[in-house]
This record gives sequence, C-alpha cells and structure tokens, in this order.
Amino acid sequence: MHAVDWLLGWVVDHWVHLVSVPVFTGVIGWLINWSGLIMLFAPVRFHGVTVPGMRQLAHALPRKVQEIPGVMQGGIGWQGIIPARAAKMGSIAVDKAIAKLGTPSEFYHQLEPAKIAEHIVEVFSPEVPELVDRVMRAEHPRLWHDLPPGVRTAIVARVQLSLPSVVGRVTDEIGEHIDELLDPKLMVIEHFRANPALVVRIFRDFGQRELNLMVAFGFIFGFLLGIPVGVIDVVVGTWWLLPLLGVVVGWVTNLLGMWLIFSPPEPRRVLGITVQGLFPRRQSEAADVYAGIIADDVITLEHIGDFLLDGPHGDKTRTMLAAALRPAIDHAAGPVRGAVRVALGPDRFDTIRESAAQEAVVRTITPFKDHGFSRRQAAKIREMVARRTRELAPSDFVDMMRSAIKEDEWLLYLHGAIMGLAGGFLHVAIFTGF
Repeated sequence: MHAVDWLLGWVVDHWVHLVSVPVFTGVIGWLINWSGLIMLFAPVRFHGVTVPGMRQLAHALPRKVQEIPGVMQGGIGWQGIIPARAAKMGSIAVDKAIAKLGTPSEFYHQLEPAKIAEHIVEVFSPEVPELVDRVMRAEHPRLWHDLPPGVRTAIVARVQLSLPSVVGRVTDEIGEHIDELLDPKLMVIEHFRANPALVVRIFRDFGQRELNLMVAFGFIFGFLLGIPVGVIDVVVGTWWLLPLLGVVVGWVTNLLGMWLIFSPPEPRRVLGITVQGLFPRRQSEAADVYAGIIADDVITLEHIGDFLLDGPHGDKTRTMLAAALRPAIDHAAGPVRGAVRVALGPDRFDTIRESAAQEAVVRTITPFKDHGFSRRQAAKIREMVARRTRELAPSDFVDMMRSAIKEDEWLLYLHGAIMGLAGGFLHVAIFTGF
C-alpha cells in the first residue's frame, strides 16, 4: 500500500514531464514522418547551388556522403530521394520485375504486329507517290521526266500494291530480331532518368493512403516511445539526457515507419492477427498503377520506334530493314526491272534501289510514333504487365518498390534523429523549472 501511495505521489510531483514528454515526442514523430515524405518525393528536380571545386572534392568524400543528392554533381541542395534515384529504380524494376514480366519479343507481340503493319500501310500508302517521285528526281531526274505519265503512274501503283507484303516483311523482320534491337532495361532507365516524376507517381497513385497512415502512425509511435523516455528523464534528472533520448526516438520512429510500409512482405500471424506491410498488402492495386505507367509512358510503340531508329542499335535496325526492303523494291519494279537496270547501269540502278530502301525504312517506322495509335495498342501491354505484377512473389514486389530507396534510408533515419535531438532541446528550453 505504501508503494502505491509513493508511486502516486511521485507521478503527481512529476506529472508535467510525464505528460509533456510523450505528447512532445508524439508531435515530433508526426513531424518526422510528414517531413520525411517530403524528403522522399520533393523536389522532383535538384534545387541548390553549385559550389566551385565540389565535384572534384566529392570523389574523395565517404561513400555515404556521396549518396546525398547533388553532391556528386558539385552542388549543395536537395532533390527528393525517389526522383534522385529514378534511373536506379528503373534498373532495379527491370531486374526484379520487368525482366520477369516479359521478354522484348513478348512485349512487341503484345502490340500486335499485324495491326501495326495495317497502320503502317494506311499511313504510308498516300506517301508512296511523293516518295517514288522524290527518289527518282534525286537519282535520275532525266529518265523520270522522260517516262510517259502512264508508266510513272503504273510504277507508283505497283509499289502501292506491293506495300502490304513489303510492310509485313518489315514487321516480321523486326519481330524476329527484336531481342537484339530492343533493350527494355535501357528504355526504362533512360525514361525514368528523363522523367523522374513518373517514379513519384508509382508511389503516389496507389500508396497515398498508406503514406498518410504512416504520418499518422508517426504520432502514435512517438507518443508510445515517449512514455518510457519521460520516466527515464525524471528518474535520471540530467538535462542532456532528453535530447540524447530524442535522437533514439527520432531514429526509431522513422525505422518503424519504413517497417510499417514494407514489412513483412508476406502475411504473418502475430498473436492471432494477420500482419503485412501496407504496400505489399495492396500489390494488386499497385499492379494496375504500375502497368498503366509502363504501358502508357515507358514501353510504348512510340518509344519502341524511337529506340529502334535512334537508340544504340539504330544503325543495325536501318541496315536490317533496308536489306529486307531491297527484294521488295526489285519486285515492285516488275518486268521492267531488267530493262531499267541495263539502261541505267548496275551501279546507278543499285543506288536508286538503296535510296528508296533507306527512305522507306524511315517511313515504315514513323507510324510507330503515332501517339493515338500507340495509346490504343498499349492496352495489351498494360494487361500483361498488370497480370504478371500481381503474380510476383510479395518479396519480389517489395524489392522492386524499396531496393533503390533502401541505400538512402539512412538519410531519413538521420533526419529523424536530428529532429528528435532538436525536439529534446526544445522541451528542455520550454519545461526547465517545471
């Protein structure tokens, strides 16, 4: 009985600290998670100042310091951790997920090459007269001028008539060699590097509710951690202890926030309750968001066309398609091919054929860049990526979402520790004397 009376008396004597410390740490925990989210996502582009000599000095700094956004570029400032690591996230996304979602060949065939061929013919056919006229005027204007109008019209008509088979040969040739010509990993990395806001969207579009919940839990975690901190502070009674414990509270609050979002990846029973990370719990919804971004913004027919012609294997694409088009051009010349070859000479004829083939390569790929057609064809890729993302093991899904952030999580924990330290000093300043 005396022990209970003593305890009640002790609580009454120190109630200000015992109440204010948990409330204070709860508010600090909320602020830590709220500002931590800002650090994760904003700004999308680096904001700061360039420091002369910083770029050279950065190579001598510890690796952890080099990981701070902007340091290796010679600047002091900030960029959101996720957009700063957009390219790396793209690389990891390919290694962890997209490589498992489909090969370049599978992605290409989901875009329905037969429909692509039909679209190319539809777009290309009206341009055939201008193409033939331009090539002939450039390579042999006199012969072209001297031909009767009926013959010129017949040549153009024959080219247009052979166009579907020519284009079919081209799309088939692309399909056969797509694994050599297309690099989805490089496409994703370069697109995420150029458009870091897309990576932010992946998290925001499906996970905003969970992120808001993490902020709210920051108060709960901070408050609960503050209860023993308040007791220890009163018992020890040293002014510097509360700021020191604030460092621990800040660090642990952020650690628990990240755990809440990602862990455990697989559902587990704990004390009769099913526990799973907030993000992996919504893997199905995330799959739809992720698939939409990949299909509508990354691996699109437009970007495939750009990559085929202007990417690292662009020369190989042009050479391959030109080789596929030459026999078709010979066929289009029809029965007059031999006579024309004799009249012009083999070298001149081959030059005309090569010019026509090179021009046709560009005209064949250009319809890939039709934005409206690309959006219509994206539905199949969206469906495939969504289905296979749902089929990923939860641990692989978590790896995909977290891996690029993981090496920078220490920045969030450090931020929490600094805010906890500041909160401890603020509490000491306000409540000293109570």
